[in-house]
Amino acid sequence: MKPIAVWLTRREALPLGQRLATGLDADLYQPWSNPGDTPRELFRRQFRQHRQWVVAMASGIAVRYLDGLPQSKHHDPAVVVLDEAARFAIPLLSGHEGGANALAYAVARLTGAIPAVTTATEALKPLTLGIGCRRGMSADAIEQAVLRALGERTLAEVREVATIDLKADEAGLLAFCARHQLSLRVIARADIAARAWVGQPSAWVQRNIGVDGVCEPCALIASPRGRLIVAKTALDGVTVAIVEDSITRIEQD
Repeated sequence: MKPIAVWLTRREALPLGQRLATGLDADLYQPWSNPGDTPRELFRRQFRQHRQWVVAMASGIAVRYLDGLPQSKHHDPAVVVLDEAARFAIPLLSGHEGGANALAYAVARLTGAIPAVTTATEALKPLTLGIGCRRGMSADAIEQAVLRALGERTLAEVREVATIDLKADEAGLLAFCARHQLSLRVIARADIAARAWVGQPSAWVQRNIGVDGVCEPCALIASPRGRLIVAKTALDGVTVAIVEDSITRIEQD
């Protein structure tokens, strides 16, 4: 059995489940194919056979499926709930310790869902980095640009990194995020193009990508309650913008 499993409740979600299973290298459960068990009985029997679960169902159904199963946040499998329309990926169990928060971001990158992370460890970090870069930039180059943009702020204050979907597989960006244990949020080009954004458009980005900018709109979309505290800064092919979450700032004050 694979470490990650995807659980479906309806046949109609099979295309979504197949995309997740392929992208996450996960086992795919189709409970309607096991007529001898009720879906809940099958889930409960398989629950501890995997370290992480993505369950495509309503959150209320997930809560009933999990009733009586959780024992300890240090040992329980991670569970991410995803609605069948792939709008929200919610870490429901073992968010930090079990890796459900990171799994929610992985699901979001595959489906376009919004990762709804609620654990204080991540939620109270106030900064979102918007990053754009030329193809092939190294993790070191990206880190230098980020540290320059942060100034006196630190990477420990960063909740997530946001970039455009064209950069979802950018090796240097992925390596930078992995090095600092930062989650990568991918924003669709269509969402950037549809947003009314006040900033300085980039002629190069308009010509080559089809949107006015990358780092600023990505950071603002990822942190909709935030304000831009560092406008686009550029260093050797890497652009960085920083948004601070206003609600988090008030709570910390």
